Amino acid sequence: MRHFVRSRTMLGVATLSVAALALAGCAAADDAGDTAADVVADTDTAMAAGCEAFADYMGNEGETVEIYTTIIEPESTLFQESFVEFEDCTGITIEWNGDQAFEEQIAVRVAGGTAPDLAIFPQPGLLKSFAADMVPASAAVASSVDSNYTADWKNYGTVDGTFYAAPLGANVKSFVWYSPKVFAENGWAIPTTWGDMLTLSDEIAASDFAGNAWCAGIESGAATGWAATDWMEDLMLRFQDAATYDSWVDHSMPFNDPKVAQVIAEAGKILKNADYVGNVSAIATTSFSAGGAGVVDGSCAMHRQASFLGGILVGDYGATVVSPEDTDVESGISTFYFPGVSADQTPALGGGEFVGAFSDAPAVAAVQHYLTTPEWNNKKAALGGWFSANLGLDTANVADPVNAVAVEILQNATTFRFDASDVMPGEVGAGSFWTEMTAWIAEDKADQAVLDAIEATWPAS
Repeated sequence: MRHFVRSRTMLGVATLSVAALALAGCAAADDAGDTAADVVADTDTAMAAGCEAFADYMGNEGETVEIYTTIIEPESTLFQESFVEFEDCTGITIEWNGDQAFEEQIAVRVAGGTAPDLAIFPQPGLLKSFAADMVPASAAVASSVDSNYTADWKNYGTVDGTFYAAPLGANVKSFVWYSPKVFAENGWAIPTTWGDMLTLSDEIAASDFAGNAWCAGIESGAATGWAATDWMEDLMLRFQDAATYDSWVDHSMPFNDPKVAQVIAEAGKILKNADYVGNVSAIATTSFSAGGAGVVDGSCAMHRQASFLGGILVGDYGATVVSPEDTDVESGISTFYFPGVSADQTPALGGGEFVGAFSDAPAVAAVQHYLTTPEWNNKKAALGGWFSANLGLDTANVADPVNAVAVEILQNATTFRFDASDVMPGEVGAGSFWTEMTAWIAEDKADQAVLDAIEATWPAS
């Protein structure tokens, strides 16, 4: 395991310098006959100055709280920076422990009696398997989450009616990537309904545009197929209601139910339509990242993928992330919301992390609480490359225009649901769902045959 030493900002250095001067002053005061009580009183007064925002977390000076997570450098550096003022004011030291083997090692640590104080779980399913070992969230944490998040987010940190884990970062998958320049040059309007999007696809396919209406790729090594499952999940939220989505995820509704058949048929209207995508079977051997490159070079008009794609297209394909109004930027890319059946239906598919506690120490509860506040969420977002579903997050602190749209989607979503394949049993979510959707594309396997095959792999309860 790797432990990261937190780096201090200039604020931290200044605070340390002031502390050193204060200690020197105290030493002089001792020589003059001041009592120890006088020194403590002076220190308390100095500590409170400028730290009023952290009053709720005081009284835990000298405590250390370990946060165990999958998040490592360079991303971890910004997390550590976001804690500096909190640490300086409260006297709590946050030990950030990033480990890429988190998913397997968290079980080892819990079983061995060395559970971390706080753990950041990247999937609700993994979180639920540790509910018996975790400490229920404090009343302060629960109240903060009630105030600062929609109920859907709290539900994902709740197990059997008990709330354990507070939301942290988020990602949004309900995006269509496109080039504002290409759309403007061709006079195409952003669709606001699923029907409008199919009509636009027909228009592009029939025009003299040199590329395809859509590009796609689902190859991802051993995880090939996950990108196709995202289409199913987004469309399940649009053609069925939230309760049906939940029934699909927990298998109270069979995977081969007619409602699921309706959804895969809708997905096929784009992914298996050669007029829209060109060579359908090639999608199975095109990487998910290369699948989106067409919106950069103009070989396709649209690509459905999560908010994280922007960084890949910028780093690997020379794209520039722009706002929809920036219609003169060559290789400029932006996003629009993957529309619902009607314009007022705005569900969001995404993912996120959840912070659960294995200790009931007051300092641990204080850190868990702080991470739920608009104050910390805005501080962290302003450092760049990150956003959350916190309702108090100001998009002015989210510099990336796509991430800013993602925040707006989360804050205005009529329904939010977590990526289904991340919540389903591993045999299905990271197994047959991936492989059968790949066969659906690569082999033109029939809709019902795909659903029947996935249903057959669902583990017995």
